[in-house]
Amino acid sequence: MKHYELLFILKPTLTEDEAKVKVDFIKEVITKNGGEIASVIEMGTRKLAYKIDKYERGTYVVIYFMAPTQLIAELVRNVRITEEIIRFLTVKYENKREISAWDKLSKGQKLMPAKKELKAPEKPVEAE
Repeated sequence: MKHYELLFILKPTLTEDEAKVKVDFIKEVITKNGGEIASVIEMGTRKLAYKIDKYERGTYVVIYFMAPTQLIAELVRNVRITEEIIRFLTVKYENKREISAWDKLSKGQKLMPAKKELKAPEKPVEAE
C-alpha cells in the first residue's frame, strides 16, 4: 500500500456537526475500499487566498492514509460529487525520504528545513 495525504476544504456555511458528517463520509470511503487512516487533522476555518465559488473562507481538513492505488479513483469520484467540498488535493508519497516525512506529518510533528551551511564572513583585505 502507498502513502497518501488528502487535503480538502469544506464550505464555511456548514455547522460543526455537518462538517463532521462530511469528514466521516470521506473516512468511510477510505476504509471501505481497503485504506488505513493514520491521522485526521482538522485545521479549522481559515481565510482563502482567493475566492472559490464566492467563498472567502473555508474549513480545512487533512487526512493521512495508506491505500491501494485503486482506492484513489473511487475517493476522487466521491470527493467530486460532494457539493460541500469546494477544493481538494491528493498527494502521493513515494520514496523513502517522502515516506519518512509522511510519518512525521501524520504524527503531528513539524518538519525541520534542511540545514544550510553558513559561510564564515570573510575578513576584509587591507590595502597596503
